[in-house]
Parts: sequence; C-alpha cells; structure tokens
Amino acid sequence: MPTIDSIFGLRVVIYPNDHRPPHIHVIGNGCEAVFNLQCPHGPLALRANCGFSRRDLTRMIDKLTDQLAVFCYEWRQIHGPDRRLI
Repeated sequence: MPTIDSIFGLRVVIYPNDHRPPHIHVIGNGCEAVFNLQCPHGPLALRANCGFSRRDLTRMIDKLTDQLAVFCYEWRQIHGPDRRLI
C-alpha cells in the first residue's frame, strides 16, 4: 500500500486495488478516516471515520485540502484516469 504523504504523524494512503470514487485513507494511532477527493477540485468529503475526534478531522481536512491536486494526481497514477471525466 503506497503511503503518499504523512500529516501529524499519520499516513496518507491510496490502496492499489481499491475502488472508485477517488479517495484517501488516513491511518495512525489505531484510527482510520477515509476522505473522498472529489477530483479535480474538491472539496474533500469525509466518508468514514473510525476513532478520530472531530478536532482531529478538522485539522486533517485543513491540511489535506492543501494537497488535493497531488492526491488526485497520485490516484490517477495508481488507478488510471476516471473515464467518466474524460
């Protein structure tokens, strides 16, 4: 599983065999959150949360939003372009 970034000591991951829509997993401290990227322009949308506090999620969204274009690029590199957007 490619770790594409890290924030606050947490791993930001895109799984190679994962499904659409484009999304990232944020993993660490025994917790995981999944954010839909809504490429190419966002905004990030929380899809699932297992264990992170609302404060943690807010901090994550603020930080992850700055890297949205990079995450969309990485998703395309791993999974190919979204045929619905071509």
